[in-house]
Amino acid sequence: MSAEQPFWFEQALAQEPPQPPNVLQGKTNADVCIIGGGYTGLWTAIKLKQQAPEKDVVVIDKGLCGQGASGRNGGCMLTLSTKYATLARLFGQKEAIRLVKASDQAVYDIADFCLKHNIDAEIRLDGALYTATNSIQKANLHKPLASLKLAGINQWQSKGDDFVQQYSGSTFNQQGIFSAAAGSLQPGKLVRGLARVARQLGVRIFENTPMTTIDYGKIVKVTTAKGEIKTPRLVLAMNAWMAQTFKTFRRSIVLVSSDMLITKPMPDELAAMNFNHGMVVADSRIFVHYYRSTPDGRLMLGKGGNLFSYGNKMLAAFDQPSAYQKMLQNSFQRFFPSLPHHFERSWTGASDRSVTGVPFFGRFEGQSNVFYGLGYSGNGVVQSYLGGDILSSLVLDKDNEWTRSGMSQGCRGHFPIEPFRTLGAQIVRNSVLRKESMEDNEQQAYWLDTQLAKLASAAGKADK
Repeated sequence: MSAEQPFWFEQALAQEPPQPPNVLQGKTNADVCIIGGGYTGLWTAIKLKQQAPEKDVVVIDKGLCGQGASGRNGGCMLTLSTKYATLARLFGQKEAIRLVKASDQAVYDIADFCLKHNIDAEIRLDGALYTATNSIQKANLHKPLASLKLAGINQWQSKGDDFVQQYSGSTFNQQGIFSAAAGSLQPGKLVRGLARVARQLGVRIFENTPMTTIDYGKIVKVTTAKGEIKTPRLVLAMNAWMAQTFKTFRRSIVLVSSDMLITKPMPDELAAMNFNHGMVVADSRIFVHYYRSTPDGRLMLGKGGNLFSYGNKMLAAFDQPSAYQKMLQNSFQRFFPSLPHHFERSWTGASDRSVTGVPFFGRFEGQSNVFYGLGYSGNGVVQSYLGGDILSSLVLDKDNEWTRSGMSQGCRGHFPIEPFRTLGAQIVRNSVLRKESMEDNEQQAYWLDTQLAKLASAAGKADK
């Protein structure tokens, strides 16, 4: 299989006037240099210019802005709310409540930003529906709601079979929980729109400009393939590429594939099954199925946790059509047995899963002027907006709720060293598959598989 542009990104590029990318040639200076032109890097650049317009901000990307995870994810706008218990354990109840509220608000802030800056990212704030597809999932579906209710921040509502099947478009789903603070968007159009707005704010963006070396110090020197940048502030926003590039992150994350397919347009069929809205639907598996429609009448379905990368290497498979297309088609058939299998494309992306399932930010290896953020665990569309708040605050040396947050204090856990990490990941993955296969048949899973599956749950469930 050969590499090709993921579907969303290809769509977004097709709407831009053709022009060669701006490649850094020669030497330059900047107040802030950001390596990585995806959501994290661009939100950080934009928020820096909004707060300090006099700052000269440079963004470099090894390819085109958004060509990585930002331009190929499922486009699901989901918040931190279902991870409240984890946030409270890591950062305390008060900060967990603040982070959940901020992520809920970020859904609407992203929509408002796009409206203000004429970014047609196909945003539809129609909510999210998490479903159960068997009795075991039913028993666990509502567990996150109790702690949210106790904290006074619950926006989720329990829904019965009729509502769930009507709005999910599938009788395979049973009970569910629904939140209005969610939605969907076209991820490629969002990231390319952010790049346009960043340029309009004065951010200098250089694409096809891979970083080759970094010399640390009071003034950091970033060497690229054809140039050099000197800066007193550096932001590392490379996400899944971070572990391959920097030793310090090799045990902080594990790279897992998220595989997606999308149909050809079938607006009449989707309208007939009442699935022509922008709601995001996800089941309650550990490595979830998630799906949604598009404004032009397509249906996208994805699933995470299929391929683990040994040593966190950026595999060629992460930039190719999905090797799990047959599995995705079988899942599609279970959810939508009456729909034709008219598939347009499949693709794959690398998800940087942290041990906790939430992202982490901080200063790099004791370098007070080098900052980073990663570990979105497949849930970065909304969380990267908060990442821009954290990183811009750190860069500007602010003393605020973001720089004081536990989320900005670095990694909160490490995976085992290789080969134990990959061996363990495969053992856990196989346990999860056996457990969920038995549960689908309404059988009690083996005790050991249930215990091992908890390790996967701790690393976060969302792959959207």
